[in-house]
Amino acid sequence: MGIPRSFLLWNLEAEGGAEMNNELLSIISYLERDRGVNREIIIQAIESAIQQAARKSLDVSNDLRVEIDRKTLTIKAFDTVVVSEEESGAGFLSLRRARALKRDVQPGDTLDIEIPPSHLGRIAAQTARQMILQKIREAERKNVYDEYKDRIGDIVSGTIRQIIHRDLIVELGKTEAILPAKERLPSEEYNVGERIRAYVYRVQSGVNGPAVVLSRACSDFVKTLFRLEVAEIADGIVEVMGVARDPGYRSKIAVKTLDEKVDPVGACVGLRGVRVRNIVRELNGEKIDIVRWSEDIKQYVAQALAPAKLEGVTIDPDESRTVHVTVASDQLSLAIGKRGQNVRLTSKLTGWRVNIQKSGEEVSFEEQRETAVKELAEVLDISEETAATLVANGFLTTDGIIDAEIPYLQEVTGLDEETVRNIWAAAQGASGVDEAGE
Repeated sequence: MGIPRSFLLWNLEAEGGAEMNNELLSIISYLERDRGVNREIIIQAIESAIQQAARKSLDVSNDLRVEIDRKTLTIKAFDTVVVSEEESGAGFLSLRRARALKRDVQPGDTLDIEIPPSHLGRIAAQTARQMILQKIREAERKNVYDEYKDRIGDIVSGTIRQIIHRDLIVELGKTEAILPAKERLPSEEYNVGERIRAYVYRVQSGVNGPAVVLSRACSDFVKTLFRLEVAEIADGIVEVMGVARDPGYRSKIAVKTLDEKVDPVGACVGLRGVRVRNIVRELNGEKIDIVRWSEDIKQYVAQALAPAKLEGVTIDPDESRTVHVTVASDQLSLAIGKRGQNVRLTSKLTGWRVNIQKSGEEVSFEEQRETAVKELAEVLDISEETAATLVANGFLTTDGIIDAEIPYLQEVTGLDEETVRNIWAAAQGASGVDEAGE
């Protein structure tokens, strides 16, 4: 969507006024039709650009003005001069020359002298062209910002035009948007020319123009997909109370309804699971748990930890917003989840810290955590600080580390790639697994 060649070659020195007007008309029509720039803004920009360029390149006064006829697009330039006995520089005209234009003019009077477009010169033309381009870009940026600042929270569809360092440049009609690498799903790969749907995350206005930033990894993307897919949510019958997400792997969404006749979970699942299946397909297979929201935190946590069966949930009286969950030994791994996802997402969804322990176990969660940290540090030959980072993100054993993909480990823990690769290799060695996983 570049500027047409006719504009780049447009020359204010053109002798044929009709030809120049036709070129100008084609430029304005193109910018208005294809770039969405208001016609009046374009004309005013051209007037201003020619005016400023002429003041710099010609011996004229600061009162020079440029007018473009809105219908014919004829360009006229006028310089307002003061009549003097003797001509003395820009802005003045001698009495003799002035009376050649107007017989009854007197010293001190002002005259508007028309300057032919051909007299504006090549320098004026070039300067004007650059200034017009600047004004046009400013108008385009404002149009983009005005259009998309009210679309934050919408899902848009576009075509991938370019991939730069894993950032996707997405064409949205007349506008380009960016999907940063950190807002991509780790499980997805993209190619130029593919269609993609994404959430309008933010619109920022900067030096280089507004940037429409998209996301497929934020929690609101899941929430909005449900609003589009589930009529009861769109109609306000079912309300989304919260979303916790591990992008590309698993999400938990809590829903409720004030209508006793409506099952909020069933409405989101849909007949034969068609609604949630459509969303899972959009998210490239990301698992979704639909949770019934409850004011009772014990019940809420129990719902969120499903399918694990709990033996008990107690609120810690000594720690703020902390619950202790007791499960049978055969339910422990299910409650924690692979890579600690289930308990971590439950904590994020409910806003409460969730400690899980086996029934009859007197060892506190903190003690369990400390033990896991020390064991990992020793087995993997890493610092306890690094081991604590792994444990905090649900990686309690070498098997859990091996099951995780290196990109996922790096993303979740925030450790550098080299450290993650060394940890993963050490976990394999400790478990007697070769690099092929055999």
